[in-house]
Amino acid sequence: MKKAIIIIISCLLPALAWGQAQINTKKVKISDFTQKVTKVVLSGNDLIDGILQDEITVRWRVSPYEFCSVEDFEKLKNSDEYYFLITASGQFVNIKLDGFYLRRPISVCDCDSQTLTIIYKVVGKGTEKMSGYQAGKEIETLTGLGNGYDESKAGDAPLLIGGGAGVPPMYLLCKNLIAAGKKPTVILGFGAKDEVFYEKEFLALGAKVLVTTVDGSYGIRGFVTDAMTELSYTYFYTCGPEPMLKAVYDKTVTDGQFSFEERMGCGFGACMGCTCKTKYGNKRICKDGPVLEKEEIVW
Repeated sequence: MKKAIIIIISCLLPALAWGQAQINTKKVKISDFTQKVTKVVLSGNDLIDGILQDEITVRWRVSPYEFCSVEDFEKLKNSDEYYFLITASGQFVNIKLDGFYLRRPISVCDCDSQTLTIIYKVVGKGTEKMSGYQAGKEIETLTGLGNGYDESKAGDAPLLIGGGAGVPPMYLLCKNLIAAGKKPTVILGFGAKDEVFYEKEFLALGAKVLVTTVDGSYGIRGFVTDAMTELSYTYFYTCGPEPMLKAVYDKTVTDGQFSFEERMGCGFGACMGCTCKTKYGNKRICKDGPVLEKEEIVW
């Protein structure tokens, strides 16, 4: 977790979102790290990589480490000689707003070598304040929060399901999966036609896209589950409001990963305010999540 200064460089789209997008570690005992070199994989995003390099250099003491590129990681990822600290879709940033005590967790929709793209809707005083920020304003942001999606489980034809708040993190996940040679199908769920966003952007990636609206004003009438009936998929990833996630849980026929929305205090696991029960004990959505495996979820 690291404080960063991010400069607003463009207007943000008016769509509801919640938080995710950065560093994922392989789950092992801390004592195991001393036995191997940890390869810290740089994403190619100058902003994220700069923060990551500073944080690792100052704080990493549990093992020897080396920085490497994504290309090097692809060559070495099956080696037993290293552990890897990698960039992942499905994590979030936590933004400090002027005059507010609690930060706002926002999902990372996309990133390139210079920018992070976030998407949100004005739904309260915090996002209203943020919507008034002008291009060039610097904002303090915590990065490297949450666990992110495990993209290695996708199989050849994964299904991505985003509902309203859950659409933005699906974009970076979809982008990564297509770059890895996968053929994802994407379902985007909204209430009505005037709420639909990012359909064209997913299509531009080369994904098959299905859009549902509750009132039938655009795409398939109904919920995201109504678009799933005749689909064949190897694995699934989903993010959205809890009622939608529960319906997806009941409808899906493979293993998968769920990204949960939850109100947060600190955003990095200290306050325990976002703790939920799982089959393997209590987990903090901001620290141990927001992504949970289907088989561990307790509704």
